[in-house]
Amino acid sequence: MVTHLTSAESEYDIIFAGGGATACVTAGRLIDTDPSLKILLIEYGIHTLNVPRHVQPARYMRIQADPEILHFHEGVPSPALGGRAPVVPTGKGVGGGSAVNCKLLNQRITLQVTNEKTVMAYTRGAASDYDDWEKVYGNKGWSTESLMPLLQKAETYQDPANNSTHGYDGPIKISFAPDMVTAAEDFLSTAKAYDKERESTDDINDFYNCNRYGRWARYIDKETGTRSDTAHHYVYNKTNPNLSILTESQVVRVIIENGRAVGVEYQSSTSNDPVLKTVRARKQIILSAGAFGTPAILERSGIGSSEVLERCDIQQVVDLPGVGEHYMDHNFIFMNFAAKSDIETLDEIFWGTEEEFAHHTQAWEQTGQGLMSHNCLDAGIKIRPTDEDISKMSPAFQKRWNEFFANAPDKPLVLFYFFAAHLGGSPPSFDQKHYAVGYLPAYPATSGYVHITSKDPKSKADFHPGYLDHPADADVLRWSYKRCRELGRRMKSFKGESPPGHPAFPSNSAAALVEAAEPFSIDAGDVVYSAEDDALIDQFNNERIRTSWHSCGTCAMKARKDGGVVDERLNVYGVEGLKIADCSIFPENVGANTYNSALAIGEKAAVLIAEDLSL
Repeated sequence: MVTHLTSAESEYDIIFAGGGATACVTAGRLIDTDPSLKILLIEYGIHTLNVPRHVQPARYMRIQADPEILHFHEGVPSPALGGRAPVVPTGKGVGGGSAVNCKLLNQRITLQVTNEKTVMAYTRGAASDYDDWEKVYGNKGWSTESLMPLLQKAETYQDPANNSTHGYDGPIKISFAPDMVTAAEDFLSTAKAYDKERESTDDINDFYNCNRYGRWARYIDKETGTRSDTAHHYVYNKTNPNLSILTESQVVRVIIENGRAVGVEYQSSTSNDPVLKTVRARKQIILSAGAFGTPAILERSGIGSSEVLERCDIQQVVDLPGVGEHYMDHNFIFMNFAAKSDIETLDEIFWGTEEEFAHHTQAWEQTGQGLMSHNCLDAGIKIRPTDEDISKMSPAFQKRWNEFFANAPDKPLVLFYFFAAHLGGSPPSFDQKHYAVGYLPAYPATSGYVHITSKDPKSKADFHPGYLDHPADADVLRWSYKRCRELGRRMKSFKGESPPGHPAFPSNSAAALVEAAEPFSIDAGDVVYSAEDDALIDQFNNERIRTSWHSCGTCAMKARKDGGVVDERLNVYGVEGLKIADCSIFPENVGANTYNSALAIGEKAAVLIAEDLSL
């Protein structure tokens, strides 16, 4: 069992600043490689070991806006969002986002959250994503060919696959929901009959499949029905006392002496006690505090742009203007439908009282099965538009398509997800079933930034995510809404369109909502939208666009002259003994949830550190 510290010793071999998804992977692998290493993880949040809200999959929605396990990063008011200030949460607690997987989906308020590892959905990037990391950005050893063995090592794919891209004896369990998937099967059969342009597949996440509908796997152990996070499967299962975790502690800065990182200063994250404590590292320090935390630690350590550091009265140690820049994310929007009563949904667990869903909890505790072991996302597609679709979009989008997508056929434009639940707040009644269809643009054209505003580590950041700053992104969302609506209203389970989950089309429009009806025929014509209807779709998307918890890119792994912060071995430029291992190193986004990439980075970092230390 890992040592749970309340205070740190004075010196370790390796210190991790952050105990999130990637840090757990790297620390666990290193202690297995050399059990004599003294390793310390300093985590801002709390322990998550066997806590029901962290291990019972279907409870992720109920975490909602819990400040005990979530940071909330408020952006600056954005002209592209009509002056709205978007809020992006990040997980805190051992395991980070892999142990939280929550989302607040209230479309009527500003605080709009989805999940960094969205609803435990097992989603891998396209092969060309990681190949670009190597070929375009010059990071040798980061291609799909190089990373695939590490990802195979990380997972146990619990269902047979027709290809060799998966792993079968790793710590992280991957499975498909074994039952209660009536609605998902309805979605897939509808898509097969309606969308003649695209085929189906039994493996939507083999790195190469694109434009095919299929079942969506989850980070859930099929046997135990528990969430498969990195905390429980890489560190909490260790018995070596040399691996220690210090919780509820915030790393303030890295101590640098003669150009080398030799320790960190930290303080309590749960009190106003300003007393700083110091712990030193004999061998290496690894920053793993995420796309927000890692650049903030660097800047408070004097590593960053002169403009930011001067504004905060911090002496510059290393000039790295790329720190905090190139923030990337995915966005997510969904629409709700009323459903017939013969499907299973997670509405009761998501939105009911503990008493109302107690029978689901009891079933899970006894068998590890039932709806409590589900995540409500069982089907979808990584989709690309047709040539005809592209011809109807704006010149800005067509330029973006030609430059980024046209020569990479494995890159999806959007991920469509099917959810067996009502999203955006409690449904009107549990007597009425609901489902939702959501769309997540895989590669938004925009990027933003995040910087500190003060030496005080608890001060608000200067943060702009960049949502909809590029006009091409509006085209993607508009097209996605129309496609998802056509699929959702043709399902056999369809019983009507839920007004709060759609644009407010006028009653005399051909696009007007149908609130109570039988499913539309597969052969029925698509909805014809007027220019006014398109404007309402844009307004709907603008008001509801939100994060999907996929923050990345703020300490990019690319050449220093191009704004990079780390090299291909994850070394911070200009400092010895300091690496970064988290999703902040993304040089470019991937068309997937970030959890799988976090696993790859964690496994890769362990290999690189072991090489550095000649283990």
